[in-house]
Amino acid sequence: MEYSIQKLSQMAGVSSRTLRYYDEIGLLKPAGINSSGYRVYGKYELDRLQQILFYRELGLSLDGIREIVAAPDFDGNKALKEHQARLLEKRQRLDLLIANVEKTIAASEGRIAMQDNEKFEGFKQKMIDDNEKKYGQEARAKYGDEKVDLANRKIKGMSKEQYAELESLSNSLNDTLKAALAEGDPGGELGQKAARLHRQWLSYFWDDYSPEAHAGLARMYVADERFSEYYDQIQAGVAEFLRDAILFYTGMKK
Repeated sequence: MEYSIQKLSQMAGVSSRTLRYYDEIGLLKPAGINSSGYRVYGKYELDRLQQILFYRELGLSLDGIREIVAAPDFDGNKALKEHQARLLEKRQRLDLLIANVEKTIAASEGRIAMQDNEKFEGFKQKMIDDNEKKYGQEARAKYGDEKVDLANRKIKGMSKEQYAELESLSNSLNDTLKAALAEGDPGGELGQKAARLHRQWLSYFWDDYSPEAHAGLARMYVADERFSEYYDQIQAGVAEFLRDAILFYTGMKK
């Protein structure tokens, strides 16, 4: 069965303008053009659009999606199973947050008693899930499953006080990085303060520390655009500055 761009738009819940844009960037081409000069879409295009929307729901960029679905070894059925697994993880996280909210409401109404550490279970799990989604594959390849699993257990085992300390430390690190970047010297007082704060921040996730591992992580902040985008949200140039500050701090600056 063939669908016009209007029918596909209505069925999929996306605008005709979006479908035209997907065509322009080579993400979703129509099956053809009918005698009236309009785009038409078939079953293959419907399946491809479903995949695209799944990936969008998971937060991937259009460029990233295009690279995945255009790969010669792309397996649609395998991708669907991966989507299912990720959506189930997302549902589990949402269920945990919903249960946390319900429990908090019940505690506030005096119907149950709630331990302080229970109030943060959903947020800690979200932190773990977000880290796994963004960096898990690379982290496990670089440091091994044992270290990553240990870091996740440390997060889940945080007390209310430790969780608050981590949040405060993260804010201090970000503020120091902005001030140090303005100063412009990674080896200066503020640059080195940022590197020390970063080491303290790592202690919440790493069971042991080595200058070599710290320097390797700093280099990855610039080499991997996901890390650089995260730090450059603080201010443009922060990722590269933090790398240089850590290389000074660890004695790895060449």
